[in-house]
Amino acid sequence: MGFWYILLFLIGVALFVFGITRKSVCNEVKIVILSLILGILFVFGALFLLLPGSSELLSTLLGSQN
Repeated sequence: MGFWYILLFLIGVALFVFGITRKSVCNEVKIVILSLILGILFVFGALFLLLPGSSELLSTLLGSQN
């Protein structure tokens, strides 16, 4: 499971860096903004999943208690 969390984190960082470094925004505004938003969401999602107790919180939020 840790592999998928770190993969999600690395994809998020890559998308975030791609969105930050793009200077030409005339034609690609949507792609740059989408990359920034997805990158930030992936990074925060991966960091949340790495927190201790996140699996219990997610199971409570999703209503699938064992």
